[in-house]
Amino acid sequence: MAAYMRSVICLVSMERSAFLSRGGGVVLVESKRYTRGLRRKPVRVFMPENETHKVIKPRPQPQPAGRDVQRQKVGKVTATVKHPEEDFVKASNVHSTMKHAVVKDQVDGLSFERASPGDKRLGRLVSVARSRTFREHQGKILLEGRRLICDALDAGANPQMVFFSTVDRLRELPLDKLKRATLVKVKFEDIKLWSDLVAPQGVIAIFSRPDPSRLDFASKGHSVPLSLICDNIRDPGNLGTMLRCAAAAGCHNVLLTKGCVDAWEPKVLRAAMGAHFRLPIYPSLDWDDVEKHLPKPVTVHVADRSCGTDGSREPEDSQVNASHKPSKAGDYGWVSTKPNRNNMRYEEYDSDSDSDCEDGGLSLPRVDSQPYHESWAQSPTALVIGGETHGLSIEAVQLAEKTAGRRLFIPVAPLVDSLNSAMAASILLFEGRKQLLKLMQTPGGEWKSKAGEQFS
Repeated sequence: MAAYMRSVICLVSMERSAFLSRGGGVVLVESKRYTRGLRRKPVRVFMPENETHKVIKPRPQPQPAGRDVQRQKVGKVTATVKHPEEDFVKASNVHSTMKHAVVKDQVDGLSFERASPGDKRLGRLVSVARSRTFREHQGKILLEGRRLICDALDAGANPQMVFFSTVDRLRELPLDKLKRATLVKVKFEDIKLWSDLVAPQGVIAIFSRPDPSRLDFASKGHSVPLSLICDNIRDPGNLGTMLRCAAAAGCHNVLLTKGCVDAWEPKVLRAAMGAHFRLPIYPSLDWDDVEKHLPKPVTVHVADRSCGTDGSREPEDSQVNASHKPSKAGDYGWVSTKPNRNNMRYEEYDSDSDSDCEDGGLSLPRVDSQPYHESWAQSPTALVIGGETHGLSIEAVQLAEKTAGRRLFIPVAPLVDSLNSAMAASILLFEGRKQLLKLMQTPGGEWKSKAGEQFS
């Protein structure tokens, strides 16, 4: 019995040794299922005596703390050294991409760039160009649309950057005048995002702010000795319409006083329909500078809506208004949203206004009034149109008195307060053109030759 037990134990030990040595030299050791045993790591494995000839792969042992610190430091240094290489690769890729775009993207001999996805040049330039402060200090303007850009190029304006959606849109422009400009091809969705138009045309340009004295106006030879002075016009649509009417009437120039809306506002440009490049426009002028831009001699007339308000009694009103002298600056100008100030009662400031009128502090110069269809443009003439909110300024009326001008009014139907300022300007400008042309066509006129020398 004892011999039998010894043989069984020997057989079990042999099978155990064979099982432990299986797996290509990898030793599998049974682990005790104790918590402390699972957390411990064996340092050395002792094999049975009969398995000493086999090579055992030792397990990697943990490094000391000092070596870990050194390895971390080396890793940090390696990562730090790696960044410049990556940056250089990125920079070279960007440079090669831009160079590739400039060299290979051409249209009719002109190179253009392709805006990469996420390129913010369009949004940044368009946003900045629409700021009046930037336009005045940096001297840049924004023009949108083929017709407006072509008018600017024909007048001699200097383009700086042109954004277009397709090559066909670019070919619609005079390419020979875009050699010094930077051409950038962008997606139509980007132009539509930054455009103010309902249906964008796919082309936007940044120009240098034009100097009126350096532009070449095509209609210069067809002008008449008539100037338009815009006094405190703050509505962009009204100002743009006035500029368009002034160009159509053949005015010599347009003078904008301080307080007017910027003439290069996008809304003004759209309403003017290219008038900025058909006649000289001088913005932000003091009244002293206004007189310097007018010929000598000149007669300055002002548009007045306070005369002839009742169309049913036009003959009587014309006699009354001939001797009517308004006492406040607000009585002059085209005001369509407020009642007639001649009939307004001033309850809070009655004492102040009476004392001012007696002392002459707010009294205006005496300027006679007349209907617009009577003769008033018999020499070089200037017409002042006031804003609809504040009317004419006191300086405008003083200039009219100084030059022996008149207060011009347009008779309207009963119960109608007045006309829009732009509409009134168009009526008066074309009436002045008609009278000046009739006078200039008179044979043997001495004034004709003098006027031609002043306005040539």
